[in-house]
Amino acid sequence: MDFRSNALNAPARLTARLIALLALVALGAQALVTAALYPEYSALDTAWHMLRYFTNLTALLALVTFAGMGATRRGAHRLWLGGLALWEGMTAAIYHLLLAREGLTGLELWADHGLHTVLPGAVLLWWLVFARKDRMRPWAAVAWLVWPGIYIGYALARGQSDGFYPYFFLDPEQVRWDGVAVWSGMIGLGFFAGGLVLLFLARLLRR
Repeated sequence: MDFRSNALNAPARLTARLIALLALVALGAQALVTAALYPEYSALDTAWHMLRYFTNLTALLALVTFAGMGATRRGAHRLWLGGLALWEGMTAAIYHLLLAREGLTGLELWADHGLHTVLPGAVLLWWLVFARKDRMRPWAAVAWLVWPGIYIGYALARGQSDGFYPYFFLDPEQVRWDGVAVWSGMIGLGFFAGGLVLLFLARLLRR
């Protein structure tokens, strides 16, 4: 990568396109799984249901970002790419620590691990190898909390509207509202700690 012009070299462009394709395939597989679970849903209902999950929304951000980089041959802003790497990494961490399901087979297995394991790993690896890491400041770890914060507000608003909460730790019927507050605070701290780790790696790798 040319750090002066932000142009992507050939390997960075190729892998960006592959990651965009991976995100598209994983989201497509999840759409098929969702449609099978809810056969009464229309295509729009399926999409609306999928868009209540942080995993799917963040995968969509990755798809747009990497497709855009592959098409324009220029890297996205370093702050955005660092945030995307963090959000995908935390998606994998939270899933495997709190939400992982056993006994999955077939397309459901591929969709689950495509979105929660393979895509996060690919995004993190791309960030480590190709992303710009100069001029990364400590306040970035705070800025990267904006998207998770927006998501929590959005998920709670949708849950209040239709009674469906996408994760147990955001469901006041399961953990009560004080539990939602505690879990949200813990998850926020996890994202902040992950951001500090990313900043440390950025400083280490640019030397």
